[in-house]
Amino acid sequence: MKAKDVMTANVVTVSPDHGVRHAAKIMLDHRISGVPVVGDDGRLAGVVSEGDFLRRSELGASSPVEARGYVKGHSWKVADLMTSNVVVVDEETSIGRIALLMQEHGIKRIPVMRGQHLVGVVSRADLLRAVVAAKFDDDTAAGDDAIKRSILTRLREDAGVEGEALALTVSDGLVHFSGTVGSQAERDAVRVVAEGVRGVKGVFDQLNVAHP
Repeated sequence: MKAKDVMTANVVTVSPDHGVRHAAKIMLDHRISGVPVVGDDGRLAGVVSEGDFLRRSELGASSPVEARGYVKGHSWKVADLMTSNVVVVDEETSIGRIALLMQEHGIKRIPVMRGQHLVGVVSRADLLRAVVAAKFDDDTAAGDDAIKRSILTRLREDAGVEGEALALTVSDGLVHFSGTVGSQAERDAVRVVAEGVRGVKGVFDQLNVAHP
């Protein structure tokens, strides 16, 4: 799925010339934690988020003793409060890439652009909806041997678990693990991989952890 498939297209925005209190009221009224700032030419100028309000003078919060901190804490205008260096994506960006950007930058929403113009926003809530809507897709063939091959392949290629000291048997869809793995995280990964393979009826874990 791509940004255009999950984004909110009817985006609430404010102008750089709007007041800071107006932006705060917009966010409260629409129950959103941030709002894009769009100029009269339709181009994205920045974003105002809850974090931008944390050092406001109205809160009695202290700002760094320097000019920029004073401006952000005291100015009445959105243009002075907003974050102008904004992470953006285009409509064709995958939701996987968007999720990584949110993690890397610690942000909750990303504007979606078509050229220089804002066409939507992808929020963490939009990604949650994508998770709920995702279909389970598994092309594992029927039979115990196919289940075993699928588990071993996924452990190695998807979970990074080589499993040299791991024994695996499958009987009538029941998966039995024994042997040793390197960590509790690997043990958890073994279980999750097996539970995600089509045809598995149950997972029995008798693994030892080398470094608990």
